[in-house]
Amino acid sequence: MGKYIELNSSNFDDIVKSEGVALVDFWAPWCGPCRMIAPVIEELANEFEGRAKICKLNTDEEQDIAANYGIRSIPTILFFKNGELVDQNIGASSKQILSNKLTALL
Repeated sequence: MGKYIELNSSNFDDIVKSEGVALVDFWAPWCGPCRMIAPVIEELANEFEGRAKICKLNTDEEQDIAANYGIRSIPTILFFKNGELVDQNIGASSKQILSNKLTALL
């Protein structure tokens, strides 16, 4: 069973800026829409296991990384391919939208 990867300053570059596709959910525990899409992120982690890295980054704990990517509103989901930022989604989105974006990058 797949599980999303919890990112922090010590593993962000190794996981996100490496080969392959990564989805990074910038979220915070107090954010209602973030909690609303949390089950979707978990489902994507299961469905894309072995094909894409599904990650979450707590913006309260990792403010420097969030600032580096200009995150002003959460949830924001960034899509990376081979370490390059290639797409983003701001606000709560449907599983289908996120899944389609991931599939297009694979």
